[in-house]
Amino acid sequence: MKVKEIIQATKGELIQGNLEDNCENFSKDTRIINQGDTYIGIKGENFDGNLLWEESLKKGAKTVILQGIDFEKQILELYKDKNIIKVKDTIKAIADIALYKRNLYGNDFPIVGITGSVGKTSTKDIIASVLSQKYKTLKTQGNYNNTIGVPFTIFNLKDHEAAVIEMGMDQLGQISKLTKIARPKISVITNIGTSHIGNLGSRENILKAKLEILEGMDKKVLVINNDNDLLHDFYLKNKDIEMYTYGINNKSDVMAEDIILNNNESEFTCNFKGKKFKVKVPVGGTHFVYNALCAAIVGDLLGLTIEQIQKGIETFELTKKRMDITQLDNGVTIINDSYNASLESMQASLKYLSGLDNNRKIAVLGDMLELGDYSKELHERVGEEVVKNNIDLLLCYGENARFIAESAGKHGMEKNNIYYFEEKKDLEKFIKQIWESGDAILFKASNGMKFFEIVEKL
Repeated sequence: MKVKEIIQATKGELIQGNLEDNCENFSKDTRIINQGDTYIGIKGENFDGNLLWEESLKKGAKTVILQGIDFEKQILELYKDKNIIKVKDTIKAIADIALYKRNLYGNDFPIVGITGSVGKTSTKDIIASVLSQKYKTLKTQGNYNNTIGVPFTIFNLKDHEAAVIEMGMDQLGQISKLTKIARPKISVITNIGTSHIGNLGSRENILKAKLEILEGMDKKVLVINNDNDLLHDFYLKNKDIEMYTYGINNKSDVMAEDIILNNNESEFTCNFKGKKFKVKVPVGGTHFVYNALCAAIVGDLLGLTIEQIQKGIETFELTKKRMDITQLDNGVTIINDSYNASLESMQASLKYLSGLDNNRKIAVLGDMLELGDYSKELHERVGEEVVKNNIDLLLCYGENARFIAESAGKHGMEKNNIYYFEEKKDLEKFIKQIWESGDAILFKASNGMKFFEIVEKL
């Protein structure tokens, strides 16, 4: 994009610079500025990136987009070869620029939008791997899925032929904004669970928030997990929408049969509307079978062959901190799933841990955040899941994780196999005292609990 296009998209003011200069790579972090980048100052709760505009220019930025800055003539003179653009609101500006850039790729450009309570990132990873067998595919990095992350993903579009964009939310109205920027050709909803239920009040409201993804679509094409109760009900009641379903239990367009779950992989027969083929997933757990089914549908909708779909699933790699499995030198297996947590993802991870053939299964569980008035009840349900999955040792840390420990005890787990820690350092120290060769240790909590710090030290 040229500077003049940035001005056009944002209705901004060119303080100084050349309207014909190109803006190719965008950054909001002065620590990783490269020569020729366009720096956008973002004002957050704790700090204002607009104040670092001079630093960005000194480090090589060619263009800056800013709000709330008054420029003195003598300072501007120092940067007379740079482009300085002033806008009313940089958050709105990045959305405007992203929409402008998205529209340059045309209505038929295949963007897959993904949302859901859990599984967004891993589903994004596997769909992108499948599509990359045919198309040069851009995907959301990490979980860059909010009002800043989605535009910055779109900024990375260059000579791509497809894109897979993750969209997250914690309030009504947020996905509505994101989908109108990304304008997906196909949308995916992985499931409706309890993440952010403290903000939204009910699972029905969570469904309503996720369905906002349809608002940015010219033609509504929706792929859903048909085994999720609320999505299944939505499917039955909304036959006017072009919907494609995947599942294991409820009759769906694409189904998994003859599932074999191993420690670090799974195999199943994919029944694709009566056509059957074998699929191997390089990550264990039933939830990754669902992700693979979803990727198979999306791949088929975008014209991939069965062989391309199979290869894309077999070779996909997970974003780090999501079921990141490490075999330590002492014979202990560490399962780092500490990026986020909800009841549904806890259930999936505990079920995976239970299915391993390790000597002892140890669950290290922390708080699930943003659950509001539902917090005690949902943490207690995790305690039930621990017992249901025959976990050998339960180690808990966090204000609400106390309810996990108490619930596990109430539902029959032996008290001497349940440990609660007031301090994280004591938890880490205890693990080193009790771990043995052959143990599998799962770490699961919301990212704010920073369990990844314990994992890195271990």
